[in-house]
Amino acid sequence: MKKIEIENLETELFLDAINKRYGYDFTHYASASLKRRIQHFLGETNHNRITEAIPRLLYDVDFFEALIQTLSITVTEMFRDPFVYRAVREKVIPQLKTYPFLKIWHAGCATGEEVYSMAILLKEADICDGFHIYATDFNDYALKKAKEGIYPLKHARTSTVNYQKSGGTKAFSEYYQSKYDSVIMNRELKKNITFANHNLVTDSVFGEMHLVVCRNVLIYFDRVLQDRVFNLFNDSLITGGFLCMGSKESLQFSEVYEHFEETANKEKIYRKIK
Repeated sequence: MKKIEIENLETELFLDAINKRYGYDFTHYASASLKRRIQHFLGETNHNRITEAIPRLLYDVDFFEALIQTLSITVTEMFRDPFVYRAVREKVIPQLKTYPFLKIWHAGCATGEEVYSMAILLKEADICDGFHIYATDFNDYALKKAKEGIYPLKHARTSTVNYQKSGGTKAFSEYYQSKYDSVIMNRELKKNITFANHNLVTDSVFGEMHLVVCRNVLIYFDRVLQDRVFNLFNDSLITGGFLCMGSKESLQFSEVYEHFEETANKEKIYRKIK
């Protein structure tokens, strides 16, 4: 058996152990990216081979939780890709304001910066209490950070620039308090947000959503898993609801493409038409 075949077998055994012991299925994650993250984790934890880490994985829950931090992508920032939020302001929110109450699902919310960004957009559109955001991720550590809404002060300048580029006209500092080396998002922004654990690979739909936001998550999935998630979003959205995706993601070749029309091409925003 060739070395690459042995490495693939080791990876398969490792992922099978994760699934059977903890119920996390990484089978249909993009293979190359997943292998890189596993190898990085093994290097950090002083394991020369994947199979050497399997016994520890099975018996050491803290080891598994540390692994999840590596396998879970939590790269995000306030108003990430400001041009997307500008498009939401101009093309999506005017349509959403026609509903008496809005339900929004932010899937794969990581540490929550983009969730608070959406809450700010809605507040500035005078949708103060007429909405609820369900922010989900499978990473409990990231969810805890998101719920706290406490971020490094050193990121405030970038956040302010992104906010302004997105069309924001107020002082961004109105939305947080500074304390020591951190910013704390205002409690008012949090009151309409529910943070919850949800796994896009195994869990079910969120029904009757007016907007689903899932940006830069599906690029880590293979085509089989992407189609599962697209169907999940399709089933979760009302007719007329919107789907906002990452810049390198597209519905174009998915099973549900015929159910949507493009609202903003560059920004990857779609509207469900049937």
